[in-house]
Amino acid sequence: MVTRALDVVLLGPPGAGKGTQAKCLAAALSLLHISTGDLLREEVAKNSPLGQEAASFMQRGELVPDDLVAKMLLARLYTQQGLAGCVFDGYPRTQAQAELLDQLLAELGRRVDVAVYLEVPDGEVVARLGGRRSCPNCGAVYHVQTKPPAREGLCDVCGSGLVVREDDREEVIRQRLSVYRSHTEPLLELYEKRGVLRRVDGLGAVDAIFARLKEAVKGSVAR
Repeated sequence: MVTRALDVVLLGPPGAGKGTQAKCLAAALSLLHISTGDLLREEVAKNSPLGQEAASFMQRGELVPDDLVAKMLLARLYTQQGLAGCVFDGYPRTQAQAELLDQLLAELGRRVDVAVYLEVPDGEVVARLGGRRSCPNCGAVYHVQTKPPAREGLCDVCGSGLVVREDDREEVIRQRLSVYRSHTEPLLELYEKRGVLRRVDGLGAVDAIFARLKEAVKGSVAR
């Protein structure tokens, strides 16, 4: 029986597969999956007061302030599923966000129970993201190695020509990795000092990675 909430932070570089694994983990443990990107898009789509405020920043190409995102997070934490615990998908990204998350969880008498870092080498990240091909018309995404289209260079769904998104170009990917290391990797030291950091090999089949991830979480927290 679950006696208290379980809160898990999932960390890793761009292309580590955090989104896929976070959803699987949340489903397996009956926790709320929280992705701040999805959260922002949902609030904007609902045209909620918070969504309207966020949209004003997004339309100008600016980052949505941490305190605004925190308000959205707090609302989700107080939902019925959120009260049972959450899997935070790629959040926090900075020490400032980590402090905000600590404050939000503390309001509920909770804390980050375990932070899992998916370890994926830079070369693998470049291969994963650099091999993606996107349809500019319908949004379908392919990969030259793991999910190629039936006809090379053409979308299976609508037949449009596939493109390499700007943020999937190697030089951009390496810049994203550089930004990640400077802003997010300090969190590894933070959670390691707390004794809640677990490192999981992010290479291999999705199911194999998930088995390692689940074992790391279940082995770290008494449920």
